Amino acid sequence: MNLKGWIERDGVRLSPADVERMLGEGPEALTRCGGEFLLTRDDCIARDAFGIMPGPVPPGTVCYGGREAARIAPDPPPCTLEEAIVTAVDLRSDEGVVAFSGGVDSGLIAGLAGLPCVAVGTEGSHDALWAAKAARTMGLDLEIVTPTEEEVAEAIRRVVRVIPDPTNPVDASIATTLFFVAARAAELGHTRILAGQGADELFGGYARYLSSPDLAAELERDIADHERQRVRDQAVAALHKAYFSMPYLDIRVVRAARSIPAGEKVRGGVRKHPLRAVAQRHIPAEIARAEKKAMQYGSGIWQAIQRLSCQNGYKKSVQGYLTEISRVTESDIEHIAELADIGISRDEVPEFTRQFNAILEYFEVLDTVEGESAPADGITNVFREDEPRPCLPQEAVLANAGSTENGFIKTPRVM
Repeated sequence: MNLKGWIERDGVRLSPADVERMLGEGPEALTRCGGEFLLTRDDCIARDAFGIMPGPVPPGTVCYGGREAARIAPDPPPCTLEEAIVTAVDLRSDEGVVAFSGGVDSGLIAGLAGLPCVAVGTEGSHDALWAAKAARTMGLDLEIVTPTEEEVAEAIRRVVRVIPDPTNPVDASIATTLFFVAARAAELGHTRILAGQGADELFGGYARYLSSPDLAAELERDIADHERQRVRDQAVAALHKAYFSMPYLDIRVVRAARSIPAGEKVRGGVRKHPLRAVAQRHIPAEIARAEKKAMQYGSGIWQAIQRLSCQNGYKKSVQGYLTEISRVTESDIEHIAELADIGISRDEVPEFTRQFNAILEYFEVLDTVEGESAPADGITNVFREDEPRPCLPQEAVLANAGSTENGFIKTPRVM
């Protein structure tokens, strides 16, 4: 059995021996399990309900022999929002670090988890200063990563190669910020990073919610988009053999949050009202009430990317800069050829690079095409019927062979 992550049932962490016993009962035994996991055993593959852990099967499925055998739908006992958050953090706090910015989301997790914290902020940035102050107030063990512009340039080139939408400026800047968190966590010997993702969508944290004409519908749309964001974040963490653990996406927290009316989440000009109410009982009120910028802005990473765009000739288009650096380079082609054991000359590399990028660009065009369930009218199959016919005689086939032996085509030895 290979278990990546962890599994729980009704708030109790399961040991590997517990999981082995459950698997012996059949796939249905896993259906009520929560956690963040990718489990493989013989021909069985199971993945957690929210898809926190990347894997080859859809979130919330147990597959045997390549086919879905059961759906994972954890059903823990009902609890209050505070109980849900405390349980969710406690289940994840046996090891790891907290991605910390000093806001209420990460502040509450850090206060409950008691784990080391990592913050990211360029020199003099809002997050670097505020995180340091918040950590002193809370008595936290904090490390601040202060990337230079050159380090941001190197990081974003790696990030755009792995995230689903590399030319989206918001996604790229968020992913680059998380890149530095994951890198430092790995340097400290950790694979798990507790992060506050999901809190903004569940509790109404974005500034645009203050003027939303239909807050409930907007919250639901943003929650639905979170699967795409998780894919982005986990792809970046995987560069450092780590993963982001998300207490606010625990089934208990999601249920409790969704039971709160949208009007209670954003009211009186205050966003994330229910979360702040819980936080004030566990961390200093100054941290619980603090309004904070989004990570890509507060960390200074967005501003660094803007400067890099200007320096590279894209004064008005960060997207243009991202498109340029996400293109396949000649060194990429040489590396691919080496991995595939394909011999290409130095003179051929520029042409292969051009062709490779043209193929990738066409995939982007295909992504914009909306498919139809019914075939278009007027299409005719021009292929002949697949009917048996007499094959060519052996002599005719061998006549075109370069070298033959005993009635077979002879080829050079390749191994």
